[in-house]
Amino acid sequence: MVISGRQTAGETTDRRLLRGVQSRRAVTRRAVDIASLDGLDGVSFGRLAEDLGISKAGIQTLFRTKEALQIATVETAREAFVDAVIRPALRSPAGVARIRALVDRWIDYAVQPLFPGGCFWGANLPQFDSRPGPVRDALHQQQRAWHTTLATQFRRAVARGEIADTDPESAAFQVSALLNAVNLAVRLGDDDRVAMARHVIEGLLAPSSRDSRRAARRSSATSRKSPATSR
Repeated sequence: MVISGRQTAGETTDRRLLRGVQSRRAVTRRAVDIASLDGLDGVSFGRLAEDLGISKAGIQTLFRTKEALQIATVETAREAFVDAVIRPALRSPAGVARIRALVDRWIDYAVQPLFPGGCFWGANLPQFDSRPGPVRDALHQQQRAWHTTLATQFRRAVARGEIADTDPESAAFQVSALLNAVNLAVRLGDDDRVAMARHVIEGLLAPSSRDSRRAARRSSATSRKSPATSR
């Protein structure tokens, strides 16, 4: 509440906290772009201060350690990925339709890069896969979450009879591996690999031959029925 044009201590604190949140967001968003190109090891207080035109001491006050900055950067990348890929796909029905939506959004994320270096995890997991610690744990947890998202949709597609009976975990692994290959191909300029990956993924989404035969028999039986005649 403002009295005689002066702010209360609570309002001053709220404004300070808001500025802190905004500053952290600006720093980590720039850090994500750097890490997508040069890896999280390329993220430093000095580089961010120079890029953003703010003091190195100010960034150190926000994050304290480089590891804390790296973990915050990983979380910001996750949030951006969820907004670009996961949330839009949730508008599609669960099962095959959602798998296709997830794949389409992921390919868009790589072909029209959300981050300048392409897939954030493709750039950083190889750097940290043999370096135990909180940063690797955060990257691995996010990779597992993506795998789980795909596996859940494959499980639903199988349960609904939309696709052949397959192991959801294996299918999710195959799709994830193909998409990682797409990211690398796009970075190297081999855009034709995108169509190849889509073709392989569509094979995983094909209905079982038994289901196809059932559908064909139903269609044939329907066509043989004589239409009712009016009297």
